[in-house]
Amino acid sequence: MTDQASSCLSRRDALKIAAAGTLSFALPALDLRAAAKRGPEREKSLITLWLAGGPSQLETWDPHPGTKVGGPTKALATMVPGLHIADLFPHTAEQIHELSVIRSLVSKEGDHERGAYFLKTGYRPDPTVTHPSIAALVTQQQTDARVEIPRNVMIGNDPFPGRGGYLGDKFDPFKVFNPQDKVSNVTANVDDQRQQRRLSNLDIIEQSFRKNRTAAADRTQHRQTLKRALTMMTSEQLRAFELQHEPAAIRAAYGETSFGQGCLMARRLVETGVKAVQVTLDGFDTHANNFDGHQENAAILDPALAMLLTDLRQRDLLESTVVLCIGEFGRTPNINPLDGRDHWPTGFSALLGGGGLRSGVVIGETDPTGAKKDPVDPIEVPDLYATILAVLGVEYAQEVITPIGRPLALCEGAPIERLLLPST
Repeated sequence: MTDQASSCLSRRDALKIAAAGTLSFALPALDLRAAAKRGPEREKSLITLWLAGGPSQLETWDPHPGTKVGGPTKALATMVPGLHIADLFPHTAEQIHELSVIRSLVSKEGDHERGAYFLKTGYRPDPTVTHPSIAALVTQQQTDARVEIPRNVMIGNDPFPGRGGYLGDKFDPFKVFNPQDKVSNVTANVDDQRQQRRLSNLDIIEQSFRKNRTAAADRTQHRQTLKRALTMMTSEQLRAFELQHEPAAIRAAYGETSFGQGCLMARRLVETGVKAVQVTLDGFDTHANNFDGHQENAAILDPALAMLLTDLRQRDLLESTVVLCIGEFGRTPNINPLDGRDHWPTGFSALLGGGGLRSGVVIGETDPTGAKKDPVDPIEVPDLYATILAVLGVEYAQEVITPIGRPLALCEGAPIERLLLPST
């Protein structure tokens, strides 16, 4: 047996063990405390698996094997009757019944930066305003004083991260570039006594600065930022970032990659009460060698996504966690001379589920001949985000006033009713 085959086998075994419900023996104390909050009253969270660069729908969730546009990618049957996905995702095929597939997303933004902005905010770029990402919106709309660590976390290196926008920089994501490294700057590098002396001296300086300039001092948010930082540094919830507390079998099942371990960290974070987590997998900008590039990335994404769904379900977290797998656009049906596919913002795909959304729904279809540009049953990006906000309990249509006095709706779309359960 090759090393690769052995690795696949171990992941498959771990997934089967998880599905059989035998992983509960390994729950650490942090997870048991989180388990006590489960149930209908548990606040919901969002995990976004961001596929940076624009993944090809034809090599992921909408293959067309045996056609001119399909290339060498084959199709694989899934647990959803009639649904086939690319054969690069055997583990996901066994878990995709937990999600729904949208194959007809449409956008007018074919540039990476503009497309990423649109797909993270639900708004096309506007030079007069910076819109908050959906992660920032969720974090701002639903506060939880019990969470002592950042409630909006981004894992991995994203070239175009979502921002707090007009909500303020305090809603920018807390960045963890490599989940396999220790989170930096959360431990004092001096002893407690010296730390307290430093804080006392800092307080004297701050009070002196605030004298006769209270409003200016408040605008800096220095005092609030310092308080949050100190609370985080002494919080037991920091254990959510420490993957060494996980059993080796669980870590291996996610894949010993930065992205795989990031997905594991995402599960630990939402279990602790974090509202929004993005995990980034780069490398989908496949203008050349599209098929090799997607094969390499699928080997990373497939076990991580499948195990994330299994782990969330096993820990009774899937009903309280929306999972979104998406990139800024798709890839052209035509294959270019470099054996690649170019940018394609019309008729691209996403996976969405959990959080009380319907599962096993397939929306839209694209032309396997490549002759028709527009997909059947197109879905607008704002509608996708209205759906997510609705299921997360956010009044997506509410109007807010930006700092410059401009009225804006949180989201301009309308929920996709087919994805909502009657009680939503």
